[in-house]
Amino acid sequence: MASSSTKSAYWKGFRDGLPFTIVVGPFALLFGVIATEAGLNVYETMAFSIVVIAGAAQFTALQLMSENAPTIIVLASALAVNLRMAMYSASLTPYIGAAPLWKRAFAAYFTVDQSYALSIVQYETRPEMTVPDRLAYFFGVVTAICPNWYLFTLIGALVGQSIPPEFAIDFAVPITFLAMIGPMLRTPAHIAAAFVSVALSIAFAWVPYNLGLMVAGIGGMITGAQVELWTERRAAK
Repeated sequence: MASSSTKSAYWKGFRDGLPFTIVVGPFALLFGVIATEAGLNVYETMAFSIVVIAGAAQFTALQLMSENAPTIIVLASALAVNLRMAMYSASLTPYIGAAPLWKRAFAAYFTVDQSYALSIVQYETRPEMTVPDRLAYFFGVVTAICPNWYLFTLIGALVGQSIPPEFAIDFAVPITFLAMIGPMLRTPAHIAAAFVSVALSIAFAWVPYNLGLMVAGIGGMITGAQVELWTERRAAK
């Protein structure tokens, strides 16, 4: 039976995740619409969202598929966009790595931008949390967000082109990422990585199949790691 602290952590995670439903809904709705417009049927669209459950990678793959890009380019680009999930996992491991394997497997599946961003901030500000409490918080966030991702993907796939263009639901994509990234720019390494990745994505916008995003992502990660190394060396001195 769950302890009171675990229940409290779960419901706090749920409450913290609720604001993201405002943008996750339109984001998922947009994917459902675009996927069906690109030729996927409802079942294929839902399978895409359930299996991949990574909005940025899904949009990247879908865009490249609509441009008839080679399969290897589609796969490589989607994997490159999702490389951040590997970093998320490494960052979460010190906090929930002691959990049973099956719980970690579920956490790995549900590690998305929102669940990571909220959880890592909570874990860092409350180091006294136990592993069960941390997992409860994580899954509380997930409960508020992921079912809505599935539901609105389905709605988007069903309504397809019947949504009037003046609604402009594509606003949800940049707002979602701004809401997640903004609070995390707390150190020089984070800021430098963000600045370099933006600059490189603009500079390499001409590269076919949006491969400039891969260059930008790699450049941002290298910059962030190097700045963090310099910061640690300076602090040591």
